[in-house]
Amino acid sequence: ERLAGGQLPIHKLEAELGDPVRAMKLRREHVKATVGAPDCAAALDSLPAEGLDAPGFYNQVDGACCENVVGFVPIPVGTVGPYTIDGKAYYVPMATTEGALVASTHRGARAITDSGGATTVLLGDGMTRAPALALPSLQDAARLKAWLEDPQSLTHLQEAFSSTSRFGRLLGVKVGLAGRYAHVRFKCFTGDAMGMNMVSKGVNKVVEDIMQRFPGTELLGLSGNFCTDKKPSAINWVDGRGKSVSAEAVIPGPIVEKVLKTTPAAIARLNMHKNLIGSALAGSIGGQNAHSSNILTAIYLAAGQDPAQNVESSTCLTLCEEVAPTKPGESPALYISCTMPSVEVGTVGGGTNLAAQAACLRLMGIKGSGEVPGANAQQLARVVCASVMAGELSLLAALTVNHLVKAHMALGRRDRK
Repeated sequence: ERLAGGQLPIHKLEAELGDPVRAMKLRREHVKATVGAPDCAAALDSLPAEGLDAPGFYNQVDGACCENVVGFVPIPVGTVGPYTIDGKAYYVPMATTEGALVASTHRGARAITDSGGATTVLLGDGMTRAPALALPSLQDAARLKAWLEDPQSLTHLQEAFSSTSRFGRLLGVKVGLAGRYAHVRFKCFTGDAMGMNMVSKGVNKVVEDIMQRFPGTELLGLSGNFCTDKKPSAINWVDGRGKSVSAEAVIPGPIVEKVLKTTPAAIARLNMHKNLIGSALAGSIGGQNAHSSNILTAIYLAAGQDPAQNVESSTCLTLCEEVAPTKPGESPALYISCTMPSVEVGTVGGGTNLAAQAACLRLMGIKGSGEVPGANAQQLARVVCASVMAGELSLLAALTVNHLVKAHMALGRRDRK
């Protein structure tokens, strides 16, 4: 009753009950009772809590997720929420072994939800693959570049690409030259799949057509690092890869003070010196944030995404400003936004087919393909960005009052009791 009534914080169940297993079970029942949609509530029944269906698990892994299998590594899954994103309440699953991460993100989500919730916008959607091609001369490479980037050539290229996929669609081409070598960056829509295999298959077909049209062209490699996959790069930061998404929220001053124990002015000032000036001094590309990778990777692990893609997916620009009060007579409010140009996610294929990861996606109501192709994967990207914003908000607040070490000592050490 205290939990349902809000008198007992959900992350304090273990300390209150003195029994981690009972606390976990009660928390599951609380989430099921408050998540709203019946399908989302039922998803928790598929998320392993005590035992593992070994035959089912290893059959799902075989031929899809891992080779030379010798076992599995359990990672605890916590939830953040209910978190209001675009007017809808979500419980966001996070798989992590870092104590305090879920609790901190939950605190940020609470502050944003109490303020009316997060608003997100999808800015772009296109997975990329960039083969490296060698041509006989610089002049030949330049002619290839001109033809590929000519808008009149796009229809022909799209026909070749689409012949390999029902869902994939070529959106555009950008060519980088280095002497007689051409790195051709194809950007493609991939529906609800993260899309690397789909794009690679389609691009391979397009390259075959290029080699016939431009004799003497040699394929050096289907991936020439102009994509760029699983590496930091300016091109992903500027042009985007996967889903480009942004989230924002305005938190009234009284909520900042009550929930986050600080002030909008302090958060805005620290954000400027840490995330903007500090990252500039470090020469960072896409690192204008406090710890975007923390939240994104935890969601990726829970939801069956490729965790190695956190390299480019977690690039993020966090902005904070002290703004006018939301109500007359109140103290100034805080505006916060996170912009992430390269969130690479999917809700079909790969690790999303494993039972536990599928359960985490169903908990958010975005497993598989929806009525509109690509909508579920796009919504996952929105949830990721909004969750990153919650984590950014809470950490920045903790740093302004020097609570970071205290929180980790309280939640990240077994001897805390």
